[in-house]
Amino acid sequence: QVQLVESGGGLVQAGGSLRLSCAASGRTFSTHGMGWFRQAPGKEREFVAAISWSSVTIYYLDSVKGRFTISRDNAKNTVWLQMGSLKPEDTAVYYCGATIGCAGYGCFSSQHEYDYWGQGTQVTVSS
Repeated sequence: QVQLVESGGGLVQAGGSLRLSCAASGRTFSTHGMGWFRQAPGKEREFVAAISWSSVTIYYLDSVKGRFTISRDNAKNTVWLQMGSLKPEDTAVYYCGATIGCAGYGCFSSQHEYDYWGQGTQVTVSS
């Protein structure tokens, strides 16, 4: 069982930065791949970034490459999403999820492959 709590969202101007955190409880965090997804009003939940349990494998949505960085510290049971050069279209509720056994972009980018989710944190980027 893994419980996830996101934090770090807020209101920021376009071009600004935010750092989202996802704190996990449970001793099996280090065995789970972790992903960040986002959901804007009226839209489906969208993959943003993912990182394998070992941090060896990392994936990004094309539109955030070069602007967002995902990282994790298994000793702290935490995964982060550093977001820079934010745009109004990045506005959404951001969720972190935990998955086990995923391999490849197709798996990590599918919300259906995730077993646990946090409650989400709102990110609003003003123009």
